[in-house]
Amino acid sequence: MAKSILKEWAGRFRSEATGVSAKTEWADQLTRARNAGPRMTNQTTIDPARHGPGTLAVHAGTYNDPITGAVGTPVFAATTFLFQKESYEAFDQGMIRDYPIYTRYGNPNQWAVQEKVAALEHAESAIVFSSGMAAISTTLLALTNKGGHIVTARDLYGGSYNLMREDMHQFGREVTFVDPMDIDAITAAVRSNTEVLFFETLTNPLLKFAPVKALAKLAAENNIFLVLDNTFLSPCCLTPVDDGAHVVIHSGTKYLNGHSDLIAGTAAGSRKYLDMIWAQMLKLGGSLNPQDCAILERGMKTLALRMKAHTENALALAEWLSRHPAVARVYHPALPGYPYPWAAESLTRGSGGMVSFEVKGGDKAGLKLMENLKLVHAATSLGGVESLISMPFNTSHSSLIDRQRREVGINPGLMRLSVGIEDIEDLKADLDRALGAIGDIRQ
Repeated sequence: MAKSILKEWAGRFRSEATGVSAKTEWADQLTRARNAGPRMTNQTTIDPARHGPGTLAVHAGTYNDPITGAVGTPVFAATTFLFQKESYEAFDQGMIRDYPIYTRYGNPNQWAVQEKVAALEHAESAIVFSSGMAAISTTLLALTNKGGHIVTARDLYGGSYNLMREDMHQFGREVTFVDPMDIDAITAAVRSNTEVLFFETLTNPLLKFAPVKALAKLAAENNIFLVLDNTFLSPCCLTPVDDGAHVVIHSGTKYLNGHSDLIAGTAAGSRKYLDMIWAQMLKLGGSLNPQDCAILERGMKTLALRMKAHTENALALAEWLSRHPAVARVYHPALPGYPYPWAAESLTRGSGGMVSFEVKGGDKAGLKLMENLKLVHAATSLGGVESLISMPFNTSHSSLIDRQRREVGINPGLMRLSVGIEDIEDLKADLDRALGAIGDIRQ
């Protein structure tokens, strides 16, 4: 039975890789047909066009074990797999990504969760990594050449910004930082050697929604890659592939897993581009082990339910905070006066579970606020079932000097709140009590 499964492994769901041609010549030449997966014969395949994200999150990619009939993907805790005729053919034909040979190349647990990610992202293929930063660094190195150029922003997760500022030039890549909301400035930054536009769909920490469709048009017109980090929104709120993005990245640590107990990253897009990223991942070594893949797959099964609760709670808190006397300003895409009008057209499924706000009294008041919270935890990260709060000035954006933080818009007293799935009245009560404790500082 196992051999018959292997025979069908790489032959199903053949499709021609799609997507805008890359500027790099070696990407333009990748025209052969590829599997949309990789997929196993006994994996559940669901058409994303015919099913909603809740159904995809539960069922897509699940490996249906033909021996035991287990409901759910078993853990394949093996580093290596027996060679068969198909294995040697895979080496000969350059298709080792599609066969079980060695777990760093691919493992059934990786393929199961990757298929779920791909289905939710409306993408042909996906890869899981050992962290979100592994996903970002591997993708950018795979899609650029020495002497290439990347256009990006300072409005990035701190780790991404540091990679761009401190390391990319060491790899021979040039980087230009621009305002991610200014499509004219982004256009002006494009050069003859530009290979990638890299932005966050919803920026960290000020929740600026990037002009995704305009970025995709610019990338298509200039034959360059558009790589978007969609961590803050999740595929339940936005699927950038549908708008023309070539690769969509997530820190799987956050909403995808959703339980603050796993470090992981993902990339999704056209199979031919994901093959390039996969080949780079083999050399850099950022693969995700089978046990963690199983945890990520289990966490993703409740993604749609969790995102509904996150999104509803975040909007309710944003509206409540905007009326609180201790709060100077609230940042959330669904509030009146949000300055990026293109968001309304794109974020019809919700704006995610993040809220940022400035407290009166500056950073000292913000630190005291965190000291007085009980339900909301003062901790880094985001996207878990529990609410988490932090201050960018001394965590995610501590590498920026004061002037750079001001240029981005990070003012004193800025709080970044990852809203969990707790009862909304309990969260309001906790925040109200803590906000009341900073009154003496505000005076």
